[in-house]
Amino acid sequence: MVEKHTFRRTEHIVKKRKQTDLKVKEINWLIGRNSNLSLGNKLLVYKAVTKPIWTYGIELWVCASKSNAAIIQRSQSKILRTIANAPWFVSNHTLHTDLNIHYVSEVINERIDKYLNKLVSHPNPLVETLTQPKRNKRLKNVEPPTFMTEVSSLDGQPTMLTQ
Repeated sequence: MVEKHTFRRTEHIVKKRKQTDLKVKEINWLIGRNSNLSLGNKLLVYKAVTKPIWTYGIELWVCASKSNAAIIQRSQSKILRTIANAPWFVSNHTLHTDLNIHYVSEVINERIDKYLNKLVSHPNPLVETLTQPKRNKRLKNVEPPTFMTEVSSLDGQPTMLTQ
C-alpha cells in the first residue's frame, strides 16, 4: 500500500509553531526573563537556535494565508517579549524596532525574493520553467496571493504596495 503524502500549509505551520515552542521551553533557562545573559547574547541565541526552525521551508509559504503567518508572528512576538523582559504594555512594534528583528511577513518576502532570484540566475535551463506562472485554460488565471496588498489605482490597474 502506497501512502499519499500531501503538503498542507496549515499543518506545516502549526507543526513549526509547536517545534519552536518546544525549543524555546528547552532554552528558556538561557533566554528567559531570569537569565543573566545580556540582551545581545539572548538575541544571538534566538537567531541561531529558534529562528531557523520556523524559517525552514518558508519559501513555500508564498500561498499561505495571512492568518497562517500570523501564527508564527504571535510566537515570535512572545519570544521577543520574554527575551527583552518587556512588560505587557510595550507594543510588538516597539519590540521589533528596538531589537532590530524583522516581522515574519518581511522575512517571508525576503526569502521568497532571494529564492526567485536564485531560480532566475540558475544555469539549468529547466529551472526557468519554475519562474513562469502556469496557464491552465480550464481554471481561472489567478496568480497566487503574496504578502503584498493589492490596491486599485485611479486608472483601474492594480498596483502592489507593501504592508
